[in-house]
Amino acid sequence: MGEIADFDALRRALAENSEQPEGPARNARAELLLAEAERLEVPLAVIEALGHQLKVYNYSSEKDKMFVPFARLLRMWDERPEDFDAYEAHSLHWVFKWMSAGMLDQPHVPLASVEKWLGEMEHRYRLAGHSERAVRSAEFSVAAHVGDLARAERAYTAWLAADRDAMADCHACELHGQGVWQAESGRDAEALGLWRPVLEGEYSCAHEPHTVLASSLKPLLRLGRVEEARANHLRGFRLVRPMESMRGAYADHVEFCALTGNEARGLELLAERPAYFTDTGHPRSRLDFMAVVALLADRLAELGLGAQRVPGPAGRTWTARELAVHARVEATELAERFDRRNGTSYVGDRARARMAQRPLVERLPLGVRTVRPAPAAAAPAPGNADGPAGLSVLLAEARRMSDTLRPHALRAWAAVAEAARDAELEPRDRAEIADHEAMAGGPEAVELFERAAALYAEAGDPGEALAARARGAYVRALHGEVDAALAVVAGLYDEVLALYADGATGVRQTAAVVMSRARILMRRMHEDPAGPDAGTALAAAERAVREVLALVDGRDGDEVRLAARAAEARAMLAELAGHAGDAGRAAELFQRAVEAYVAAGLPWFAVEYEVQVAALAHQAGDMAGAERALRGALEHGGPYVEPVGRAQLHLQLAEVIGGRGEAVEAAEHALEAAHWADEAGESGTLGAWARQQLGGFLLRQGRYAEAAEVLESALVDLDPGTHGDGVVVQARWWLGDCLGELGEHREAAEHRLRAADIARHWPEQQDHATLAHLAAESLGSAGLLDEADEAYTRAGELWRALDNPYFLVRSLRARGWLALRGASGAEGARELMAEAVRECEEALAAAADPVAREQLTDELGHTHRQFGDLLARWAAERAEGEAAEGEAGDDEVRAALEAALARTEEAVVVFGTLGAGGLHGRTGAELAAGRLEADLGRPDAAAARARGVLAAYEGAGDEDGTVLARRAEADRILRAARAGA
Repeated sequence: MGEIADFDALRRALAENSEQPEGPARNARAELLLAEAERLEVPLAVIEALGHQLKVYNYSSEKDKMFVPFARLLRMWDERPEDFDAYEAHSLHWVFKWMSAGMLDQPHVPLASVEKWLGEMEHRYRLAGHSERAVRSAEFSVAAHVGDLARAERAYTAWLAADRDAMADCHACELHGQGVWQAESGRDAEALGLWRPVLEGEYSCAHEPHTVLASSLKPLLRLGRVEEARANHLRGFRLVRPMESMRGAYADHVEFCALTGNEARGLELLAERPAYFTDTGHPRSRLDFMAVVALLADRLAELGLGAQRVPGPAGRTWTARELAVHARVEATELAERFDRRNGTSYVGDRARARMAQRPLVERLPLGVRTVRPAPAAAAPAPGNADGPAGLSVLLAEARRMSDTLRPHALRAWAAVAEAARDAELEPRDRAEIADHEAMAGGPEAVELFERAAALYAEAGDPGEALAARARGAYVRALHGEVDAALAVVAGLYDEVLALYADGATGVRQTAAVVMSRARILMRRMHEDPAGPDAGTALAAAERAVREVLALVDGRDGDEVRLAARAAEARAMLAELAGHAGDAGRAAELFQRAVEAYVAAGLPWFAVEYEVQVAALAHQAGDMAGAERALRGALEHGGPYVEPVGRAQLHLQLAEVIGGRGEAVEAAEHALEAAHWADEAGESGTLGAWARQQLGGFLLRQGRYAEAAEVLESALVDLDPGTHGDGVVVQARWWLGDCLGELGEHREAAEHRLRAADIARHWPEQQDHATLAHLAAESLGSAGLLDEADEAYTRAGELWRALDNPYFLVRSLRARGWLALRGASGAEGARELMAEAVRECEEALAAAADPVAREQLTDELGHTHRQFGDLLARWAAERAEGEAAEGEAGDDEVRAALEAALARTEEAVVVFGTLGAGGLHGRTGAELAAGRLEADLGRPDAAAARARGVLAAYEGAGDEDGTVLARRAEADRILRAARAGA
């Protein structure tokens, strides 16, 4: 490490190391830098290196190493305080608080030593003239930790009463500690009230709002504010994920997963941080972590997943049950160490209570991909199946459910079949069991229907026997044997009508056969919808459907089955109308079918047709109608719709609602869609689509961290082959926008570049150009100047090919600013800005459309203005550099300022040609020119420009923020001009 040749080089190295990720590598580098500092033989160099070492230890898993550098610093202070500059003297007193907390978090440090240190801190703060606020805060931490609640309350009150000074923790950290105390005291609402300014971004620091977001999770759940809890988990976990020192906050997020039915995500979190199981440098956060590991693993065992493999300490494989035992032992032993040190049971009591928690929410969808790892529970059989009496109960319940068309009737009959496996039953009973087993589907359905028919006949019910055989014929049609099915059902149709005419069977059995025949004829119509016999097939199907209606209409008040037949027939007529091209009639008939099902008390049957209504409304551009139908489907389907169906309904509704700009409600439905897709095992297909949509809706609301988490989760599964190029590009585009807002510019650039790489193959290149331009912006913000210039160049070529002079000019201007910061410097920057001016002037000369001319004139004004700003920036930086180096160079700086003024005056003229539309642009340029006049030593000229701006806004109101800002700036220039005159 011979590169550390002097104090300045050391300071640069310390600053660079401070920017590295938390962890052992940064700590090891800090230790080497201390050795280099000692070689310099400059006391302040050693002090700064020790302070840096202490800081990186504190923000890592090796907090137990802090005490040695601090002891050395304190000794140096006591021996030679004059070696410390003001900043290091302040820092030394500041980290007294870290030492106090650090001792408390190490159970091997005796409590008497902690108390002694607290007194030492109080004494030194008093000598230095500091408020006792930080001391009382530290005392509160000690009292709260050992469970001395009375002392904690006194210290808490004294802490808040003492004056804030330079030694007080930042507002964000103080509010976090105060809120934690309120929450632990059972005052969740008060805690959240204290945390509000941190959660809303009013106060922040290196570890906030990270810890406040984590601490808020349980209070929010306990108060039933689950939406906020979900949002805080997604926001907060994103912040703590890369920070090694935040094991305690990380544990809060694992705990949240265990308490909200998100056990699978909890396991993912454990897998991301294997070192958290074994890092011993901070026992208190290790206790927190192992306690929630035990909670999560116990929860898995409770769900029947004790044998599932889970992440755990390295060196062996772990099942959930084994990890639960291990984590509980570790947490208990750590708690006992603290309690022995403290002389109370407080830490152990809290740890045991934490491990014994019960879920606060059965299932809280998060939007990210998390499939519940619980095995599907077998549906309990209705009633009691023990003995003949139990079987009778099951039979009665199954008949009730099938007679009233309840959603789980087939499940009830399956329970009967299981219970009757070895029982002696009447033919009628066996017929119904076989009939319903056939209705459940499967390859043996036709044979089962035939068996049921024989048993119905044996039981003396020829009509039901014909109905069972007709159902079997329909199954054959479903498997492609339409002609054979028609031949069978034709004979059954004749037989049942004869029986009905003789009064030998009822309308229910007759309707069953007639409906099966109509269904089979509908299948024939669909077989060859454009063939030569299509019209004949359609007419035959319609006649058959109308026969069903003629038979049951007016009788559907007798029983629910007939009402269902009538409703289904209307839906079939709707399908026929759509097939014939009458979409309006189809929608009307589907709606009548829906209403009939609902009126009959069978709303779950309406869902299929409400979806059809929604589709037809969508095709007709009736988005309000589509929304009504989809809402009705969700309402009527309730819990009876299969998970994949619920996912589809919620996703369609999200798209419709999002289309009218309601991003909040659309996000709620997209979230539900993602949840039900996961439940259906469709995470990688429908679930990924739902998450992509959810991310977009969250982005629209400005919820960037949540959106980023969701979109990153979606991109794991989004595939161009499955979901299409456009969906993948949009997801990366949105993610890039989110990351840019979060300040993660390098990552934003990566996603924008990957999206652009896909879009470059598209025939239309607008998206390719836009993404290249956005990627260039991100690269520039990340400080990757060469890469940014390359991306802007690529974008500029695309804008030129697209004949888009506006963004071509903007890409050239952006490259000019990059050049000023890069190797080509001022000369390259001037050339690029001059090129931007030329491109804009040429486009303006060629433009014939008045609107285009006005827009290009405005662009030209901004280009001249930015050219002037760039020259002024170079002049200011040049002057500053020369002053630092003791050089003159006034002529060069002055020439640059004159050139900047000339460009700015050009902007004034160009904006002036736009009249009222260019007023703000003109006055902004006038004020910039005024500042340049002042820099050139011409206060009268500066004042004249300021007065011109004030005159331009004479009579303007105070509603426009730009007007107010311009007036304020003009007043400042006038005051400065008078002072310099």
